[in-house]
Amino acid sequence: MKFKRSERLIDMTHYLLERPHQLVPLTFFSERYGSAKSSISEDLTIVKETFEGRGVGTVQTVPGAAGGVKYVPKVNSQEAKAMIEELCVQLESSDRLLPGGYLYMTDLLGNPQLMKSVGKLLASAFAEKDIDVIMTVATKGIPIANAIASYLNVPVVIVRRDSRVTEGSTVSINYVSGSSKRIQSMVLSKRSLKEGSKVLVVDDFMKAGGTINGMKNLLEEFSATLSGIGVLVESNSLDGRLVDDYVSLLKLSDVNEKDKQISLTEGNYFQSDLTFLP
Repeated sequence: MKFKRSERLIDMTHYLLERPHQLVPLTFFSERYGSAKSSISEDLTIVKETFEGRGVGTVQTVPGAAGGVKYVPKVNSQEAKAMIEELCVQLESSDRLLPGGYLYMTDLLGNPQLMKSVGKLLASAFAEKDIDVIMTVATKGIPIANAIASYLNVPVVIVRRDSRVTEGSTVSINYVSGSSKRIQSMVLSKRSLKEGSKVLVVDDFMKAGGTINGMKNLLEEFSATLSGIGVLVESNSLDGRLVDDYVSLLKLSDVNEKDKQISLTEGNYFQSDLTFLP
């Protein structure tokens, strides 16, 4: 069956959007649409220009016999700033303040559209990194990790606080909580993470970074490599901070528990080594 160009463009766009970071040979599209590779290349140029112009991402070409094209989700700086400003507005409501300077975020973490934006922002930050899997601690980091994973097209590994029979044999470590300085434990199934995996660690809220530091230590037990750290909200306090190299979307810059006032600003997202769309 011969496809019209308009039909090819629609189907090709949908196919790439559903498979981010997956290398697709030109021969696949050529056979799929019964078209010459030269026509497919012209179509991909249109898709690439549209993606970049609309802030959807980009289409990268990999040369060679084993090459092809892949869709890499990215954002432009204007879109990123708008997303982060919206997150600030959502989180600055005074009734979100919890004892200890924490924020109530459960409702936002359950909002699929909001998590989609968060996932795209953080996936863009690590788009050029070599990542095999995303790791987070149950439970609040799971929606963020899943959102990022949908754009990076990698699996999610969930670290738990205690062992469960459904996890099989596990690896357990103790770590020191950065804020309370208490000894806590975290557990990961031996089947969850392959030896030598390159891991992106994700958390919803980072105060002193004890939980993230614990996950970094857990990676050593699997001979895995840390590819990056992504955080939704970081505390402004640097006292006893255990983690240095990370990307955050928001910073909890000021908390007045007496007056129940919350102030959030941009995190270090725009200070990180990012390549935005034009």
